[in-house]
Amino acid sequence: MRAVAHPVRLLPLLFFAGIVIGSALLMLPISRTDHGSPVLMPALFTSTSAVTVTGLASVDTATFWTPFGQGVILVLMEVGGFGITTIATVLGMAVGGRLGMRTRMLAQAEMRLVDPGGLRQLLRRVAVMMLAFQAVIAVVLTIAYRGYYDSWATSLWHGLFHSVGAFNNAGFSLESDSLVGFAGNVWIIGTISLGVFVGALGFPVMAELWTGWRRPSRWTIHTRLTVWGSVGLLVLSVVLFLLSEWNNAATIGGTGLVEKLVTGIEGGVMPRSGGFNSFSWGEVRPETLGVATVMMFIGGGSASTAGGIKITTFLLLAFVILAEVRGDDDVTIGNRRIGSSTLRQALCIALLSVMLVAVSTLLLLTMTSYELDAVLFEATSAFATVGLSTGITPVLPYDAQGVLMVLMFVGRVGTVAAASALALRSTPRRYRLPEERPIIG
Repeated sequence: MRAVAHPVRLLPLLFFAGIVIGSALLMLPISRTDHGSPVLMPALFTSTSAVTVTGLASVDTATFWTPFGQGVILVLMEVGGFGITTIATVLGMAVGGRLGMRTRMLAQAEMRLVDPGGLRQLLRRVAVMMLAFQAVIAVVLTIAYRGYYDSWATSLWHGLFHSVGAFNNAGFSLESDSLVGFAGNVWIIGTISLGVFVGALGFPVMAELWTGWRRPSRWTIHTRLTVWGSVGLLVLSVVLFLLSEWNNAATIGGTGLVEKLVTGIEGGVMPRSGGFNSFSWGEVRPETLGVATVMMFIGGGSASTAGGIKITTFLLLAFVILAEVRGDDDVTIGNRRIGSSTLRQALCIALLSVMLVAVSTLLLLTMTSYELDAVLFEATSAFATVGLSTGITPVLPYDAQGVLMVLMFVGRVGTVAAASALALRSTPRRYRLPEERPIIG
């Protein structure tokens, strides 16, 4: 029983419980518009996508679900983004005023924290920043949507829903074509893109920036890697997107300069885990699809609403390569040495992720008749909990949708947490074997 109650194993179970509850709510007649249509798989797929803050949809969110069903999706996005265990921790603090060791360890596992000592203060900052930022986004979007809808009530509902979806990096939309009807609108596209970018930084980074944003020299290595890495990848992806799509008539080729720049920023931000789109990703050039697939796989910040292997994992492996090329014994970033256990964890996450995406892509190829680039894009989008699609998700057979659900679940919980939950040692090793070095390369 002790092994089952371990936080690393409880974390997947709690997310699974959220998916089951969400599916049950979405299967209610009040949740859907067409009571004669199949509901089990759409409800299960949608609940999985919402709890894992992915945004992939097997049915049209705007027409298949009623306002009640859409409200369920909104709550599932919020719960999934903040983390089931984190919400339980905050509620526990509000009621009892103190944290038990089990609760602290659960929140530590969810938020990828090394030292849980400052967890209470961090959670309070997270709750305030998350709700405050979503409220600001909702206000801006509500005002912007008022130019498209006849009533303030409809504008407010769209603003609230998309603010939650943006900050939590969940690409669900109340429009059948996502953001296509608002292409080039700087207030709508820009605000949602900003919400996605900030939400992908990660809770620990936002908490540190809350008090120390003016002193970059005092940032931790994690914050430096996340902030500067995110900015660097954003600039790179925006430039590559514009260079590739500038003359593509199917995307931005026939638009004006401002709309091209706005859409270019969107095209650079959303593959980091956003999932919204104001153009068809099925119409982009192959090189754009390739760049987006790489960006999706890298993902956003650790302990954030984004997926992927995370920007810190990617950059740590880059520093490992740099140290090996230089012949250095230690991997150093700035004036800090990175421990071997951290490097092993980064390597483990990367290799497990590659294996998972590769196997899933092969499975999808055998289950469908689509080309490799479209299937790889869909599999990576599901694993990285991005939600972008070339348009094939709704027409995939149920077994292929099942593969995507597994990818979304593992991508949200984390490859290391999922693997550890299945093969957790109850007791540590009490001995070390003799060392031997095999030939490499």
